[in-house]
Amino acid sequence: MTAGRFSSCFVGRRAHPLVVLVALMWANLAVCAVNFPSLTGRVVDEANILSAETRNAVTSKLAELEMKSGIQFVVATVASLQSQEIEPYANELFRTWKLGEKAKNNGVLLLVAPNQRRVRIEVGYGLEGTLTDALSKVIIANAIAPRFKTGDFNGGVSRGVDDIITVLTTDASEWQQRPSLRVDSQPPPDWMTWLLIAAMIALGTLFVVSPGFRWFFLNVALNILLNPGVSRGGGRASSGGGFSGDGGFSGGGGSSGGGGASGSW
Repeated sequence: MTAGRFSSCFVGRRAHPLVVLVALMWANLAVCAVNFPSLTGRVVDEANILSAETRNAVTSKLAELEMKSGIQFVVATVASLQSQEIEPYANELFRTWKLGEKAKNNGVLLLVAPNQRRVRIEVGYGLEGTLTDALSKVIIANAIAPRFKTGDFNGGVSRGVDDIITVLTTDASEWQQRPSLRVDSQPPPDWMTWLLIAAMIALGTLFVVSPGFRWFFLNVALNILLNPGVSRGGGRASSGGGFSGDGGFSGGGGSSGGGGASGSW
């Protein structure tokens, strides 16, 4: 099993923090050689699947969201996942771009890989309680994937962005009252338990025999402990993200722990 496939089994499942820790370490090892696109704006259309009108309209919506709430939401399309699963790729891209404010970790990434027919919503630590895995899954299944199936990338991205913004700016209780947006959690199958045990054994072995891995393990663990996630906050965006003084665009120092959901079409 490759590192990418291993991490995709766990990223987004937060039944136990140790599961996320193992997944993140494998994800980081898997994507260390990946060349990510540059963060040039709120819409990075490397795959060139969006019209100029859609890019401009979405950019305006994302800029307004950041101005009003401080949430940094970026849409990205890529021509290739470079042999990675979309989960570790999206997580590392999010961390490379450092989306969201550092103190709040309030970033969101909508990633589309059209050639692999995969899409993911990656959520920063601080927004996991608002844009939950279940809601992210429903948005992909109901708003994005059906339009992508017909080749309507402009419509799928636009509708997905609208629904994500609605969740981020609407009282959570209103969404929880809608039966169609509730996804019941399922208990993990037996093979997941055995796979987790095997992972723990492998992790312990690497920790003992590899000094480099010990450093990497402690570095990731420290990052998670220092970024536990904070509740969603309002107000205007801080100077940590958005447009920089030289006219460019940059992240604000935020991070993600693998929250969100993936889908295909």
